[in-house]
Amino acid sequence: MALFNIRVYGLLRNGQGDVLVSDEWIRGARITKFPGGGLEFGEGTRDCLRREFIEEMNLKVEVGEHLYTTDFYQQSAFNPEHQIVSIYYLVEALEPIRVRISTEPFAFDAAQLARYEERRECESFRFIPWNEFSEESVSLPIDKVAARVFKNR
Repeated sequence: MALFNIRVYGLLRNGQGDVLVSDEWIRGARITKFPGGGLEFGEGTRDCLRREFIEEMNLKVEVGEHLYTTDFYQQSAFNPEHQIVSIYYLVEALEPIRVRISTEPFAFDAAQLARYEERRECESFRFIPWNEFSEESVSLPIDKVAARVFKNR
């Protein structure tokens, strides 16, 4: 039975206008994407995004304007039985970011690499300068559309 997989992501810019991305190593695949994740049953999309930022970055965010929702068919890269629907919001940090911010893509530290050995996944965060940011900055097809919409605002 085919299922929908609903994902919620946040686009966050820092004081210099740089865009936050997550570099993830998942089951052997290296993916650059926006922070966020899967909607849980009984949860609203904004609540999901607030939860994801706390889980991933220990960061409280204000979820702002809706930016984009998938408007085409996208099969999951990890499960061909799932159709992905992604929802993107603009977010603002309500406090300073305390997690390590990398300056290079996929620059995992020892603790992150240990997590990969244990769970087959790890992530690090970095900012991409606005003048370098484009749809080519992210890996996933829906993220590319959201990045284009974001850049063209």
